Amino acid sequence: MPEAAAVPDGAVAQADTASAAVEVVAPEAISPEATAPAAPAAALEQALTTDEMPLIPVLEALLFSSDTPLSLGKLAETVGLDSTKPVKMAVDELNQSYEQRHAAYRIEERAGGLQMLTLPQYGEYIERLVRKKDEGRLTPASLETLAIIAYKQPILRVDVEAIRGVACGEVIRTLMEHNLVKIVGRAELVGRPMLYGTTRYFLEIFGLANIKDLPKAELLKEPK
Repeated sequence: MPEAAAVPDGAVAQADTASAAVEVVAPEAISPEATAPAAPAAALEQALTTDEMPLIPVLEALLFSSDTPLSLGKLAETVGLDSTKPVKMAVDELNQSYEQRHAAYRIEERAGGLQMLTLPQYGEYIERLVRKKDEGRLTPASLETLAIIAYKQPILRVDVEAIRGVACGEVIRTLMEHNLVKIVGRAELVGRPMLYGTTRYFLEIFGLANIKDLPKAELLKEPK
């Protein structure tokens, strides 16, 4: 019977090391968590525009650069989306991030669209910075006429004049030049007189989402 060949001590050590390495990488020794794929990122964070740009910063840039409200449909069309749902979710996400870091602005609904606006508590500081020109301000007569049209629209000029007790033709023309009042139709009366109402720009200037947001007349206080 042949004798077993002698194995050097170094070879035994190498074999033990190799065995240990095999044990380390053996499939049964690896936890399921280690082999599980990484959790996918939130769908909103992965949303892209048609130009492969991230949706959230693109929407933020659009709203930041626009001086007029942008509708959800307009925003979706601009970034190349067929649905407004991702846009709405992205806007909500932006507002949450602004609130968490105590930003001085939010994305608010204005005149049927969305606009980035500073919070009311910072208004006093902004007024210190921006000085409005006197020529752009409305006279008390214009403001009174505008208030009548806003609350009574659609309204005839003769009805405005009946409430104010004075002729209002020139004042209404001034309001139309400022893009605060427009012709909204004609009355079914002899001569088909024009009916007046407020514009979308009026909603923007006074910070209203729609005309229903006007304060109730009975809650208004007499000016000091």
